[in-house]
Amino acid sequence: MKLTVEGIQEEFSMMLLILCLDCRHLLLIPLSSFKMYSSLAFTWMDGRYLYLRLYFFLAIGDDDLRETAYEILLAAAGASGGLIVPSKDKKKEKKSRLMRKLGRSKSENVMTQSQHLSGLVSLLETMRVQMEISEAMDVRTRLGLLNAMVGKVGKRMDTILIPLELLCCISRTEFSDKKSYFKWQKRQLNMLEEGLINHPAVGFGESGRKANELRVLLAKIEESESFPPPAAEMQRTECLKSLREIALPLAERPARGDLTGEVCHWADGYHLNVKLYEKLLLSVFDVLDEGKLTEEVEEILELLKSTWRILGITETIHYTCYAWVLFRQFVITGEQRILQYVIEQLKKIPLKEQRGPQERMHLKSLHSRVEMEKGFQELTFLQSFLLPISKWADKQLGDYHLNYAEGLVMMENTVAVAMLVRRLLLEEPETAMESATISDKEQIEFYVTSSIKNAFTRIIQDVEAISQATNEHPLALLAEHTKKLLQRDNTIYMPILSQRHQNAAAVSASILHKLYGIKLRPFLDNAEHLTEDTIAVFPAADSLEHDIMQVIVSSCADGTSDAYCRKLNLFKIETVSGTLVLRWVNSQLARILNWVDRAIQQERWVPVSPQQRHGNSIVEVYRIVEETVNQFFALEVPMRPGELGSLFRGIDNAFQVYAKTVLDKIANKEDIVPPVPILTRYSRESGIKAFVKKELKDTRIPDVLKSVEIDVAATSTLCVQLNSLHYAISQLNKLEDSIWARWTRKKHHDKLTKNPAEETAKGFQKKDSFDGSRKDINAAIDRMCEFTGTKIIFCDLREPFIENLYKPSVSQSRLESVMEPLDMVLNQLCDVIMEPLRDRVVTGLLQASLDGLVRVILDGGPSRVFSLGDAKLLEEDLEILKEFFISGGDGLPRGVVENQVARVRQVIKLQGYETREIIEDLRSASELEMQGGRGKLGADTKTLLRILCHRGESEASQFVKKQFKIPKSGA
Repeated sequence: MKLTVEGIQEEFSMMLLILCLDCRHLLLIPLSSFKMYSSLAFTWMDGRYLYLRLYFFLAIGDDDLRETAYEILLAAAGASGGLIVPSKDKKKEKKSRLMRKLGRSKSENVMTQSQHLSGLVSLLETMRVQMEISEAMDVRTRLGLLNAMVGKVGKRMDTILIPLELLCCISRTEFSDKKSYFKWQKRQLNMLEEGLINHPAVGFGESGRKANELRVLLAKIEESESFPPPAAEMQRTECLKSLREIALPLAERPARGDLTGEVCHWADGYHLNVKLYEKLLLSVFDVLDEGKLTEEVEEILELLKSTWRILGITETIHYTCYAWVLFRQFVITGEQRILQYVIEQLKKIPLKEQRGPQERMHLKSLHSRVEMEKGFQELTFLQSFLLPISKWADKQLGDYHLNYAEGLVMMENTVAVAMLVRRLLLEEPETAMESATISDKEQIEFYVTSSIKNAFTRIIQDVEAISQATNEHPLALLAEHTKKLLQRDNTIYMPILSQRHQNAAAVSASILHKLYGIKLRPFLDNAEHLTEDTIAVFPAADSLEHDIMQVIVSSCADGTSDAYCRKLNLFKIETVSGTLVLRWVNSQLARILNWVDRAIQQERWVPVSPQQRHGNSIVEVYRIVEETVNQFFALEVPMRPGELGSLFRGIDNAFQVYAKTVLDKIANKEDIVPPVPILTRYSRESGIKAFVKKELKDTRIPDVLKSVEIDVAATSTLCVQLNSLHYAISQLNKLEDSIWARWTRKKHHDKLTKNPAEETAKGFQKKDSFDGSRKDINAAIDRMCEFTGTKIIFCDLREPFIENLYKPSVSQSRLESVMEPLDMVLNQLCDVIMEPLRDRVVTGLLQASLDGLVRVILDGGPSRVFSLGDAKLLEEDLEILKEFFISGGDGLPRGVVENQVARVRQVIKLQGYETREIIEDLRSASELEMQGGRGKLGADTKTLLRILCHRGESEASQFVKKQFKIPKSGA
């Protein structure tokens, strides 16, 4: 942005120009408010204002410096023979061209004056226009310089004392008015005083008295203005003659490093020389657009080299002054391209080792006093120019988020300026620069730290306003805004800063982590339960920390990320929120267990629908479980695998409790099986009589009592319970997969920071989360299938099967009489039971049928008698039972049925052996059982004994009577 100051009156021309870098306003402060120092003066005020490098010269203004600089330029050009006085026609032509040039718009592409004029003459005319010198002054100065050289054969124009010669060669008549002449004369006198006395290139030594005489003569010349014309001219002439006698010896004193030949030291004293040279350098800017360099910039710079002899300029001084002039113009105009020119000039400033010994010695002698916070301080030449640039760059980069919201190229150039200036300043005395021991990387870290803190402070202010308007928690909002700052910093600014500091992004992320952590810590310390605030803050804070860690890991090379990560004071959101989640999970699991108990208490064990043949209780249990799971994942707070494990264990326990509660509702298998009748032996007279060593009891009494006391559930109820258990276990996989899928999505962002094997290490795996409930439910299903079969055979079919089968003999009551009611029961069972359970339930019925058959054969009571010929009939009945359950391939697998039938077939096979063989085997088996063996028939003594007790032969009856004291049955 180009800055202008309008309405400034002429009397304010002697004012100090101050640039405010914050608001970029121009301020004017009268010189009268400052003491008159003839030295460099720039000051930092409150760390915000930079005084541009202007100097306090007695009664010398900006115009005076500019006009004197132009006179020096003409003298330097005259030394090379390029000084001519244009004719009147040429003046008119040049004036016409000048007016056309000043009248053109910035966008017009017109032919410049240099295209019409050639060589040095053309370039000097361009310089006149650039420096805003009037034609009248130009002609006067040219004539004055040419007249001064009259009679000085062999003397170069650049070795004359220009102000003195012009005073002598230019009269009052050459000015349009007396005021202009007096102003011009005063300038020349002031320049003599500044150049020879106030800023001498050579110290006075014994010439100190002449300096006082010179001041007196200068004052007399100035006083002559008030005299009448004849007297004034006479005093002026005498004073000028005396002035020449004193000034020339002062100016021609040799200085250190002077080469042989004529010298004239009047404008090469520091700081006057650099101010004059700066005025010359300002001519490189287009008068119509201060943000651009003129087209003739290269020719102008080359021409300015001719003034180096007069001004005492060296290569280092030139590049330093040029860099400063460009920098000052950049600050005023904001033109980005000028900053690039600054970088080019800074790169050209020779390092100390690249300078010659004479230049090093000369620069070492140049000093200035600067007012700092701790008082005045001596600065070297380079420090006086480069420290303001360094301070400006440090301030801009110290808040690059604000100053370079859009201009990234500008920021990159500013970083380049800062680093180039640092390189040059580090060669200067360390006492003048407190940061001399700071490396470039540490300086970049300073920029990052400062800017991040400033940006974070602004974010806090924005968040407070937003939070009041939206009622969102400030820490949650702050985390989101901090994340945006992190992303913006990492994607926009870090590519620039990382060129100077490889881990700049890690530094930025670490600082943001620290700043947010300071705000977050009190909240974490006071969190005791899951609330709306914790649910809002925890995920946002954890997400921010994850992004910060990701930036550190991705931006650091060679494993340096570990060092940065170890320095972080981690939020440990997972630990804090995990504790709160565990409390929540435990309370929810207690609620689930209460609901399980309530659901079963209210259950009527009626199918939900023809298609859904399970009870409503398991549906309710799953509903409350899924509701809890949904609430668990809806928390969206950071969790550890331990919290998931707790949820799994609680749900697993709930289904175990459900299975156990359902199982507890059924009676014991032993309670529904009739007691085994008392064992008796066959009696021809009255059949088999009851005998027992203990007191004899009526076997029917316990049966009657049990049937009254035990409430046995109906088969349909048992089937609904079985279906409910099956529904429970069949939905477990779906529930488990759903939980794991949601957990995976939830933890997806932790891939960089979590160990993939961590979940396994916590004690549970993905495939066995519900193993406890699976095991218990399957065991419950097995037990209920077994109970259902037993209940059907020993309760529902008790009369035809247990009580009447094979009574009074096998041939008179075959198994066929039982098959019809058994088939009916089986059909009813299959109609209610779910298909996946069919084989398990039917297998239980098969086992119970075989148990009942064995019971009838071995413990059928005194009313059952078997003979040797019954073995074949029993074998046929067993085949009928087997084929019934196989059902031509539609029932149970043949292999399963065969395995179950095998044990009964062995018992029936014993019925086909002779009594004598059974007796012999029983005798040998009794001895072998003591050694863990069996007889050759493969049966145990208990089975053999029961076969003999029910054998309708006297030999068998007598044997068991004699050997086992088993009496005959009662009448």
